[in-house]
Amino acid sequence: MGTVQSAPWWWAAAGLAAIGAVHSVTPLSPAAFAAGLAYLLASSVLLSLGLRRGEAARFGPANAVTATRSVLVAIVTAMVVSSFSTPVPAPILVSTVAVALALDAVDGYVARRTATVTELGARFDMEVDAFLLLVLCAYDLRYVGVWVLAIGLMRYAFVGAAWLLPWMGASLPPRYWRKVVTAICGIALTMVATGSLPGWLDSALAGIALVLLIESFGRDVVWLVRARQRVAVEEPARVRPHS
Repeated sequence: MGTVQSAPWWWAAAGLAAIGAVHSVTPLSPAAFAAGLAYLLASSVLLSLGLRRGEAARFGPANAVTATRSVLVAIVTAMVVSSFSTPVPAPILVSTVAVALALDAVDGYVARRTATVTELGARFDMEVDAFLLLVLCAYDLRYVGVWVLAIGLMRYAFVGAAWLLPWMGASLPPRYWRKVVTAICGIALTMVATGSLPGWLDSALAGIALVLLIESFGRDVVWLVRARQRVAVEEPARVRPHS
């Protein structure tokens, strides 16, 4: 069990080393190091807690792929934070994001092939995706405007709503379209991040991503509302005394 609990910390250490390697190529600000380290620590703590709670037998190859993606997200986070004070090479940033997006198609495949599909793995994958979109939005606001942050913040607004309205925290049925929308959003935001497109196309790509994300989250909210209504109808029937 100890190996499982310590596994995420190996990737945190690798992430910090990777940020240092990028710094040797393009200098990063102290705030960038702090942001990258904060992300690595937070993700490792949450993953460790999830592994302990689920009493997992091992870290698993699929989680290892997702953790590798998480390292790349840490690098992107550091570069984006640094970009607000000093320019960062767009090719390095975009290529790092591209590899992270490509690996998003690998972890699920590995989980299915090795019979290691878990709820924790799916959640880990989703949270890495969500944070990558948020960081990309923070970078892209210089090309599109502050409204692009709505894309990156939507997942966290949904989680916040579930804290206020517990019925929104119910488990949702699997839906492949969510992964498709996430991939489209990632690709669109990465294209904007290249800084090589005309302004109208940047806005169009980000706008399409936002509309697709609203549709996807909206469909989930509708499903949750209907599920709550079904429970409200069925519950009285369960407690009604027999005549």
